[in-house]
Amino acid sequence: MAGMDQLKTGEVISKRRKELGLTQNQLAKSLNISFQAVSKWENGMAYPDIEMLPRLAAELNTTVDALLGYSSVSADYDSRYNTDGYYWGLMPNRICYDIMKILPPIKPYRVLDIGCGEGKDAVFFAKCGYAVTAFDLSEQGIEKAKKLAEHNKVEVRLFKADVFDYSFDMEYDIIFSSGLLHFLPQTKRKELCESMKKYTANGGINALNVFVQKPFIKCAPDSTKDEEKRHLWYSGELFEYYHDWMFHICREEIFDCNSGGIPHKHCMDTLIAQKVG
Repeated sequence: MAGMDQLKTGEVISKRRKELGLTQNQLAKSLNISFQAVSKWENGMAYPDIEMLPRLAAELNTTVDALLGYSSVSADYDSRYNTDGYYWGLMPNRICYDIMKILPPIKPYRVLDIGCGEGKDAVFFAKCGYAVTAFDLSEQGIEKAKKLAEHNKVEVRLFKADVFDYSFDMEYDIIFSSGLLHFLPQTKRKELCESMKKYTANGGINALNVFVQKPFIKCAPDSTKDEEKRHLWYSGELFEYYHDWMFHICREEIFDCNSGGIPHKHCMDTLIAQKVG
């Protein structure tokens, strides 16, 4: 699976470089790296570091999404969210209540919601007294989240961003992400988890869930090709990345889902782990 992702990205890099009339050496110089590194990317022998992706995309006059083969993801979710109702409903994720039991809002704990969608969980946290920052790739999702926050008379710092471009600039007490991390190629998952761990305050928690592949569960009818065929996680993979943190919740479950109006099933691993200094 990782090799497939690397090869696809390498093909994109090679194609864009040639379209712009650049040699491998010219591209390498603009990025302050060796031309051998560019050659390895294009041959599928290595993968650009996550910090390099925004610079690489800028040099090739493209986007990080396009480099990674996700060019349709934003448009797909904009289409899902372009309705009067809320695609995922308005009830907060069950994990939100689990978070409140571990770090109840006795003070305005800083929350980062990565991939907030239409904002139902971010707004819920804000209503409960947390200081919430949230972002999503979908412009339509962010606009609906802003309206939801306004309707509930709460403040949420909302902005559009891609998880591949996002750079942490402060510590948070709670980093939360639901239904997003299956977009990460396997080669980049540990790296992002390490960044989230680094920017979590001592005593803080990471609360995450990921869709897990099982051969007996069919693809969801509203899923994109990349989601189902290339980026589902393995059972226990998420837990491994947090082996050095204290686990509060560590579970795997198969559940029924009706998103998009078509009944189907998912398998999901959920982890709430705490940074103990």
